[in-house]
Amino acid sequence: MKHFRKTVCSARASGRRLLLLAALVVLTAFISPRPLAAQTLDRIERERASQMLIMLKDDIKKNYYDTNYHGLDLDARFEAAQQKLKQATSLGQAFGIVAQALLDFNDSHTYFIPPARPGRVEYGWEMQMIGDKCYVSKVKPKSDAEKQGLKPGDAVLSVEGFKPTRKEFWKLGYYYNTLSPRRGLRVVVQSPGGEPRQMDVAAKVTEGNVLQDNIIDRERPDHHRFWQEQGVTIWKMGGFDLTEAEIDTRMERVRAARALVLDLRGNGGGYVITLQRLLAHFFDRDVKVGEVKERKEVKLFLAKKFTSTPFAGKVIVLLDSESGSAAELFGRVMQLEKRGIVIGDQSAGAVMRSRTYGHDVGGTNLVVFGASITNADVIMTDGKSLERVGVTPDELVLPTGEDLAARRDPVLARALELAGVKVTPEKAGTFFPPQW
Repeated sequence: MKHFRKTVCSARASGRRLLLLAALVVLTAFISPRPLAAQTLDRIERERASQMLIMLKDDIKKNYYDTNYHGLDLDARFEAAQQKLKQATSLGQAFGIVAQALLDFNDSHTYFIPPARPGRVEYGWEMQMIGDKCYVSKVKPKSDAEKQGLKPGDAVLSVEGFKPTRKEFWKLGYYYNTLSPRRGLRVVVQSPGGEPRQMDVAAKVTEGNVLQDNIIDRERPDHHRFWQEQGVTIWKMGGFDLTEAEIDTRMERVRAARALVLDLRGNGGGYVITLQRLLAHFFDRDVKVGEVKERKEVKLFLAKKFTSTPFAGKVIVLLDSESGSAAELFGRVMQLEKRGIVIGDQSAGAVMRSRTYGHDVGGTNLVVFGASITNADVIMTDGKSLERVGVTPDELVLPTGEDLAARRDPVLARALELAGVKVTPEKAGTFFPPQW
């Protein structure tokens, strides 16, 4: 199945919810003193990195949806990267150079997937942009972050010396989580009403087979949780990762409700087929999502009629800065068709279609790597793309640091108020406890 995805395990990471960091930077400038596995760059590794660049350039030449490459000189960019590789002194730096060659496209779905590393890092806390401010959103119990007093609601003033910004929020997360994981991160945070404080937060490092770890990592709690009361249903949908039959089953649970609150906060996207099937449950006709602009042609993107008895109740969609791809498309279609209200925060603006290409280098000792390459943009029915723009909510509702610290959820409380149910932000904050 094709994907509309925001990734870094997915490059922009969602549905996995690793620590995200932020700064407007060139990745190769960051060589932290605490890498997970400091590896010098020998001749063989340098040659492999050079081969990776050649293969990735070929992937883009053959598959990138814009044959003008947004005005970039492809040959010059990759030649410059090859020259930089000659000066690289570590494997992490080399991977940073390779990654930057793709990040120069400023495309949410075009990125380098480096070889797996012999170990896994878990930082034990997460952060999120809310409006133009960055906050600690979750802290894992028994982690070093918790032991040191890091708390949800703490404003994140800097990470490894860099101030988080919304525009480039995901890039250092990609660097520290994927390209060059660390045994710890130095952060400066400020609790509501407190003074700034610097902390060196250690990560949990698990040595071993990363591929096996990733398999175990997928065994997560259900991404689809429900709350029902007074004729209103909340569906907290963690990802567009369901089959058509699974969508149908879940919609049966909400069909009798007079209002549905579809909580897509933190939902990074997923399968096109899931998006189409979900949309079909809200309309008694074919619905045009938009047009898919591919390399050689433009195709109509429809959610085809599925049922003569679609959900007839009120629909309220919740989005935030981590809502991406299919989640954004769903919210925008509901807006454009005047079928639902969108509240919360501006969404991620990571709405492209991509395909993953796998490669290997190294002869007898194969090194496996890959790339996600954008093969289409989506133009909505208003003639605009959501890429790097996102969905503007009908009603902007932003939690404060105090709300996060007290585990209040004013966004969900406001949605329920619009649905005709009075619930305090304190009570709404108890409906869906954090999951790890």
